[in-house]
Amino acid sequence: MNLADIPLIDQHAHNILRPEVFAQYPYAAAFTESSDPEIINYHARHTFFYRRSLREIAALLNCEPEEAAILARRESLGLEELTQIYFRAANLEAIYLDDGLQPETILPISWHERFISVRRILRLEILAEQLIPQSEDFAQFLARFNSELDPPPFGVVAFKSIACYRSGLDIQPVADEVAAAHFDLLKQQLQNQPLRLTDKSLIDFLLQQALLVAAKYRLPVQFHTGYGDPDLDLRLANPLNLRYLLELPQYRRVPLVLLHASYPYMQQAGYLASVYPQVYLDFGLAIPFLSVSGMREVIRQLLELTPTTKLMYSSDAHSIPELYYLGAKWGRQLLGEVLEQAIADSDITVAEAEAIAVAILRENALVLYQSIPEIDTSGLSD
Repeated sequence: MNLADIPLIDQHAHNILRPEVFAQYPYAAAFTESSDPEIINYHARHTFFYRRSLREIAALLNCEPEEAAILARRESLGLEELTQIYFRAANLEAIYLDDGLQPETILPISWHERFISVRRILRLEILAEQLIPQSEDFAQFLARFNSELDPPPFGVVAFKSIACYRSGLDIQPVADEVAAAHFDLLKQQLQNQPLRLTDKSLIDFLLQQALLVAAKYRLPVQFHTGYGDPDLDLRLANPLNLRYLLELPQYRRVPLVLLHASYPYMQQAGYLASVYPQVYLDFGLAIPFLSVSGMREVIRQLLELTPTTKLMYSSDAHSIPELYYLGAKWGRQLLGEVLEQAIADSDITVAEAEAIAVAILRENALVLYQSIPEIDTSGLSD
């Protein structure tokens, strides 16, 4: 199936790096989840993903498939023209940006809006890290945290949690007084240094505060699940750990989007989407980071059980615009291949496959996110 004409809703991605930051950024760093210099400077260049990508990027930029040639071509084009080339080749309709990834190094959402429609994803743990040093006590902090979320800021299409990175997905109940005690201890330990929130009790408590707000507005909450950089413990990244949250009636109205195909826990994620009405999935990061056969298998395993109304495209692109294009290229191609096999297997008809492709690449995201009313809070006082 040729899906190139279907405009994409990229429902989870990140901002592009500022040019002066990219100048100090090894190109291969965009092709690995590791931050280790040995991996970035040597081993990452020996992955299927990197080698395949150089050929695809060079073909689009009309240069030799070598990193040095690509970097020279990028420099001659400039970042704005380069971004236009990749966004146009990806046939993107809109991108939803989590701007909480290394916020001090990235271009603002307004810069991306020069090229495409953008909605914002608010990262909860970053908000907490900003507010804790500014708050004298737990009561003040909690009031400010909730006021930043309720109502959701204008332009915010979803909340996102990286609890998976910080303390794992086994989210448990936390009493107010326990959260307050952990807040007080954290404040005592602060020494005028950047705060990285890793306290499980506070993370679990604040996430559930945010879920109550999300339930009020039926706002989706995205969760990092599955693999990522070594900050996370992959054993705690299995989405089956979310069972406590999924069973609580007060959160049943909150759409929970499990990101990154939960790789390597695709079948577990598909099971959750098949039995819990509030669970949705995407396959960003796994596509385009895996081998071609690996990407194909991810989509195939997700669709073993996942209702096709609950699976969505994303790129998880970050840092460089190339990743938007590479995600789009392989997301379309391999979804098409898996659907063709499903037709051959008599799972679906040709007409059904065509409708499913449109749903996964754009319509499911439009239904899930764009039904959310825009709440303009610009005229409200603090």
